[in-house]
Amino acid sequence: MPPLPGAGAHPEAEFPEYAGTYRLEACLGSGGMGVVHLARSASGLQLAVKVVHRPYAADPEFRARFRQEVAAARRVSGAFTAPVVDADPDAERPWMATLYVPGPTLAEQVKRNGPLAPAELRRLTAGLAEALRDIHRAGVIHRDLKPSNVLLSDAGPKVIDFGISRPYDSDLRTETGKLIGSPPYMAPEQFQRPREVGPAADVFALGAVLVHAATGRGPFDSDSPYIVAYQVVHDEADLSGVPEDLAELVGRCLAKDPAQRPTPDEVMAALRPPSYEAAAFIPAQRRPTAFMETVEERAGSEDATHVRGAVPARRWRLPRGRLVLAAALLLLVAGAGAGGFALWGGGGGPAEAPERASEGKGAEGAAFSPWSTVLRTTGRATPVCSSAGAGAALYCAVAGTGTARIDPANGRVLWSDRNTSLRNASAPIVSGGVVLSAGPDGKLRAYDPVKGVPVRETGVSASPGSAFPAGATLLVVADSGTVTALDGASGVERWKRPLTGHTRPDFGLYDEASGLAYAFEHSANGTSTLVTAVDAASGRAAWQRRLDGVLTPVSTAGAGELVLTAMNGDMQTVGLVRYAPGKREAVRIALPFRLDEPQVVMGGDAAYLLARSGSLLAVDTGAGGGKAELWRLETGAGRGSAPVLGEGGHLYFSAADGRLLAVDTGRGALVGQTRARLSGGKLTYASDLPAPVAAGRAVVGTAPDGSVFAVDGLEPGGW
Repeated sequence: MPPLPGAGAHPEAEFPEYAGTYRLEACLGSGGMGVVHLARSASGLQLAVKVVHRPYAADPEFRARFRQEVAAARRVSGAFTAPVVDADPDAERPWMATLYVPGPTLAEQVKRNGPLAPAELRRLTAGLAEALRDIHRAGVIHRDLKPSNVLLSDAGPKVIDFGISRPYDSDLRTETGKLIGSPPYMAPEQFQRPREVGPAADVFALGAVLVHAATGRGPFDSDSPYIVAYQVVHDEADLSGVPEDLAELVGRCLAKDPAQRPTPDEVMAALRPPSYEAAAFIPAQRRPTAFMETVEERAGSEDATHVRGAVPARRWRLPRGRLVLAAALLLLVAGAGAGGFALWGGGGGPAEAPERASEGKGAEGAAFSPWSTVLRTTGRATPVCSSAGAGAALYCAVAGTGTARIDPANGRVLWSDRNTSLRNASAPIVSGGVVLSAGPDGKLRAYDPVKGVPVRETGVSASPGSAFPAGATLLVVADSGTVTALDGASGVERWKRPLTGHTRPDFGLYDEASGLAYAFEHSANGTSTLVTAVDAASGRAAWQRRLDGVLTPVSTAGAGELVLTAMNGDMQTVGLVRYAPGKREAVRIALPFRLDEPQVVMGGDAAYLLARSGSLLAVDTGAGGGKAELWRLETGAGRGSAPVLGEGGHLYFSAADGRLLAVDTGRGALVGQTRARLSGGKLTYASDLPAPVAAGRAVVGTAPDGSVFAVDGLEPGGW
């Protein structure tokens, strides 16, 4: 793709084509310090990538501040922010990639539609207070909370742009004489004692933001920033127009003395029932929708320092694999379960067996011992694992450490290949009797599954989505659209050709029973999807069909039927399609509400969709359309992995804080969860939250503390 031409008064005539490994697809907007682009990760995750303007890239002081912005944003990545996926503050043009969050800013919402209604204002108050609580718990002060830095998403408000925030323990301090911030939303101490600014300054900004949301103006209003600064320090806030039941609380937030302001926890406490009904928050997020909606081109933003809800009028592109969920992180909820730990054995040899937790009895009386093994010795990455089948060996990789084989029965590390240069680990691929995982050069390396020694190098990138595993075959799609099929065991080319009708296809699904891999490609105008079923071994096309809508293959069902998700113009999933190629019939099932980038797993005719907000929906795809909902469950997980089905009718998924959760698929109830496993007691973020592995009776999860652990899948109530 050629560089995107600049538009408007941007410092650069042309934008770069890549930031790191991320291809920049469109410009979302420009700000004083940089440009924000829409991009996608290799797995298809939508990103907003902020690229610094070239002149600032040459300023060492600016680079130091940008490095601090990245560090602060990483520390607070959670349920109430746009999480950081990747960044390189040392690049020629420093950049940072965060999850793309659809939705307007509070500033845009008020400008277009006027002040918020009282109920909306109370939800915003609670959401922002909760956000500040988590930001402060991470040891960060935002220092620039304002309406343009608050995104209104379906999952609640998101606080963005940590450009001038700083950690409590930062060595980079505001220079004497420099005022940094937006005067209408700055606390008095930011003007008077900038070196002494603490979390209470964010609470003052919260009060000012709420006045704007309630009235369309700030509590201190003037065309001159100097007059505003004087008013902030000396005058009383103008609260006229703020609802009476919130005015007292907002006034306390705007107290001149930081010690007199409430904490975020105290703000939330003041909104508890009966004055604040949390249940009222859900319906506003679950908007009933028609099955398919017209794609609307939404305007970009003038302020490029935050993620935007614009959908550029460009070619529709979605994941090479299944959509990877990358949205808001989970609230920390302590659960049951424990296990011992054992350090990863070095030098490729086996480590000592991990310490066992107390034995339990399964449904059939057999003993099962949960275990936990620490793989990561440095860094903050979460291990990612895969298995060759139920009860088979477990293969795990972790950034900064390498690849290992683990015995799923007891957690013993059977072999390990140290690779401290590994920056971004993806789950090892088991194909053709060998294990393919990232080597030191960033390419896939083939390992002997028993001995753990490298048997050959490949020229295929180890980045997620670069090689699509289809049984004993690896499918690699070039930028030209040509598909190359490689034998997984030997690396020998099996076939190479473009797929008829496709320009640049993605592979979304492989069906082991039929040997078919399903390629898909969306039309340029986003109205249809070309789907091709390809025999992975021979390259022969079994069938091809253009279907209406923006669709992504997620599973097979019945006798060769294909199940696809359907999305609207806002990239939200609004329905399912079940296509029978023999009959050339497509049955469309509308969802009862929109879901943001759900991960889908099928069990018979039932589809289970887990949204990034934690909503889990069960739908009967064999009902022939109409009312197909089986049940719905709010799991309380702000961000979850892809769900996995296991024994006993249970569905499992991982949470960003290391918890493993179990749901009874028969009645739609949460029946178990393990304890949180944090890195150093703090929540960390992985761009691709690893899914658990169902290895027979054992369910294996991974966590931010660097551990891989297993629990009894038949008795989740005892986790």
